[in-house]
Parts: sequence; C-alpha cells; structure tokens
Amino acid sequence: MSNIQLAQVAPVTVATDLAITDLRAALAAGWRDFVAFPAFGLFFAAIYVFAGIFIAYALFAWGEAGWLIPAAAGFPLLAPFVAVGLYEVSRRREAGLPMNWSAILGALRGRGDEQILMMGGILFVAFSFWIIIAHGIMAIFMAEAGIGGESLEMFRTTAGLMMLLVGGFVGALMALVFYAVTVMSLPMLVDREVDFLSAIIVSLLTMHSNRLVLLVWAVLISILLFIAMIPLFLGLLIALPVLGHATWHLYRRAVQDVHP
Repeated sequence: MSNIQLAQVAPVTVATDLAITDLRAALAAGWRDFVAFPAFGLFFAAIYVFAGIFIAYALFAWGEAGWLIPAAAGFPLLAPFVAVGLYEVSRRREAGLPMNWSAILGALRGRGDEQILMMGGILFVAFSFWIIIAHGIMAIFMAEAGIGGESLEMFRTTAGLMMLLVGGFVGALMALVFYAVTVMSLPMLVDREVDFLSAIIVSLLTMHSNRLVLLVWAVLISILLFIAMIPLFLGLLIALPVLGHATWHLYRRAVQDVHP
C-alpha cells in the first residue's frame, strides 16, 4: 500500500491513483458478495424493478407512453439510495459480522442521525427536478412539431429525435453531478459516523482526484443499467446488486483512514 497516493481530508484520506484495474477488482468483489448473499441483493433490486414496472404500466395506462423514456432515463438517479442496503451487506461481510434482515434494513435509517435519509431526500428532489426539466423540453419540441406525448411514435419524428438529443445531453449533465455527489458519500455514510455534507465533500474530492477512472465507472454503470432495464427491468435483479456491492469495494479502495 506504500505506493498509493493519498489526499488527506480529515478524518480520511482519498486515493488519487485509482486505475481501471481497480474497477475490475471491484466488479469481481461485488459479484462474490452477491453470490455469497443473493437474497439481500435480489430483495433490494426487486423493489427497484417493481417500481420501474409500476411506473411503466401507469404511463401506458394513463396514455402517456411518451414519458417512458425520460422516466427511465431519470430512474437511475434513485439507484444509489436503493443500494444503501447492499453497502451494508458488503460492509458486514468484510467485517465478519452476522447477517440479519433487521441490521441490513436498519442501514437505510443510517446511524440514528438521519444523514442517509437526508441524502435520500436529495436524490428524490434530483429525480423530481429531472422530471420537471424533461417536461419542459418535451413541451417545447412537441408544441413545435404539433405532436403529443401519448405515444412512443413521437420519437420517430425529427422533433422527437432532437428532443432525445437535447434531453439526453441535459440529463447526462444532471446525472454526472449527482453521481459525483453520491458515488462515495453514500457508502461513507454507511461506513462512518459523518454528516452528509462532509461525505459529499469527500465524494467530490475523490471524483476530482480520479476523474478518468470514475468517469469510466459512471459510463459503465449507465450502460449496464440501461441494458438491464430493457427486458422489463428484470436484468436489474443481477446488475443492480453487483454494481452496488462493487461500488462499496471501490469506496473502500478510494477512502481510507488517516494514519498518524
């Protein structure tokens, strides 16, 4: 470990030399955690999957199928909060602590200080803000083309394709910001007694110090989640737990205790 470069942010140090090999190692470790305790991963992923199916069904039932794409694009913003229970599973397995449902589900409450719930509130606001932005973008392009949002056919028009390009660009920027805010902060809140603002600062510093590798990780997460959502969200039953566990191991590699 002596060759690892670190930046100190009391009371932790942040590695500044993450590499692609760390992503492969994190994915391998995440897969091992999932295989070791699949029930927890399947449980949390199932919540996410059923929520996605419900949203899709509701949009079709309300005659607003055109909203399916922006809703699906913003849905991953909520994934980090769903993964909190997965972080606790990985933490307990790493520490050799017993696995039980009360402890795992209790992680969603944080350490009794509501810091994780506050982060969950931030993520929900982010998702709501994205829906508002997407609504504005759709309204502009649909009004210009004289089309409605009741059908997916709208995306075959020139205006619909332009709407996808503009919405995709804006959505990607928003997703990147919230990824940088949460990628290390939520695992840190599970791991340590720290306020959510300090955890966000550590997350942003880790992102700043390892831009290329963490951008690759963000792209990889996005691609895997998108592919997993195609078959009625069912691929998320595997992808979400593995990525959640893997993010914990990447956090453990990047954020370490300060040694005197």
